[in-house]
Amino acid sequence: MIRKTAILMLILIVASLLAGCWNRKELNELGIAVAAGVDKEGDRYQLTLQVVDPGQVTAQKGASGGAPATLYTSEGDTIFEAARRITQISPRKIYLSHLRLYLIGESLAKQGIGQMLDLLSRDHEVRTDFYLVVTKGTSALETLKIMTPLEPVPANKLFSSLETSEENWSPSLTVTLDELINDMTSEGKHPVLTGLQIAGDPKIGQTKKNTANIYTPTQLQYSGLAVFKKDKLIGWLDEKESRGYHHIHGGVKSSVVFVTCPEGGKVVVEFIRGKTNVKGKVAQGQPRIAIQAEIEGNIGAVGCKKLDLTDTATIAELEKRVEAKMIEFMEMTIEKAQTEYKIDIFGFGEAVRRASPKAWKTMKTNWDEEYFTHLPVDIRADFIIRRIGTISDSFLNQTKE
Repeated sequence: MIRKTAILMLILIVASLLAGCWNRKELNELGIAVAAGVDKEGDRYQLTLQVVDPGQVTAQKGASGGAPATLYTSEGDTIFEAARRITQISPRKIYLSHLRLYLIGESLAKQGIGQMLDLLSRDHEVRTDFYLVVTKGTSALETLKIMTPLEPVPANKLFSSLETSEENWSPSLTVTLDELINDMTSEGKHPVLTGLQIAGDPKIGQTKKNTANIYTPTQLQYSGLAVFKKDKLIGWLDEKESRGYHHIHGGVKSSVVFVTCPEGGKVVVEFIRGKTNVKGKVAQGQPRIAIQAEIEGNIGAVGCKKLDLTDTATIAELEKRVEAKMIEFMEMTIEKAQTEYKIDIFGFGEAVRRASPKAWKTMKTNWDEEYFTHLPVDIRADFIIRRIGTISDSFLNQTKE
């Protein structure tokens, strides 16, 4: 009996030590940051935080009709210092666990983002499921000032738009903190991030006029991919090159492409699913890469006459034309990486390492300069048309000129 009582008392004592919220923070004491941006001017960092205004977002009766979010910005010799300086202007402690997007200013990206990533990866309050993007032709501060339609909080708009764009339009790419650090520390791959630019007049975009009418004159638009050499931005891929990268990367879930008809006009094809297999090998001491892309799709629209989609030969010809276009995109991207940037952004080095770990040990030191720039890449594409739509013959063939 005494033993049972002692065990019960011990359990109660331990439970009392574990219970309670000694470091609790009430919601009305916190400012929920949903987006952050970092720029660098000279030797100083500029940190900008987009914080939700709960009263405006929930549309309470007492809401004043103000902006759904507010910006706090501060400068410091380090990002950590800039973050603490924000307490001088914010009435609440900023809470970072609900970050959805992290914007890297182009000026900072060119100088290097290593220190920024070290801070993010160490902070226990920061989760790693937010997306990182690079602002293109502007600063993170100016980008976070833009008011957006449909989604009143710009960070939510940017988060949803990036996911939607990646799933339905192949040039965009979602990259989380863990993925970025993994690419940066990998011996056979350099990282890429999606670019974000301001389309329109930034001054109008900062006012309610931007969302007051049916037409939004200034918008935030994802544009191309930023190419990094380790932690420094060295250039950009345009839309076609970004699509080629995404095909090689194997992440194309859905997209749209067109091919020309033999007698003029265009046939629009929708990609509905796809996968890419990248294999490396070493023959006689020289590495080689083989890419096999497999895509399935549907006919989306036909803008040409005398095209019989019920004929299997016509379908086969369209499939060949789509395959040729896919290969063109991928070859274009590889050529730019090999000749202009001279770095492996595709993970070809990782493929060689998996194929021949022993040979990779001798190649990895000079992989980019000596091997990647002259690396033979064999590309094969296999495209299959699954459906031609609810009609087989376009009504355009029945119209009179």
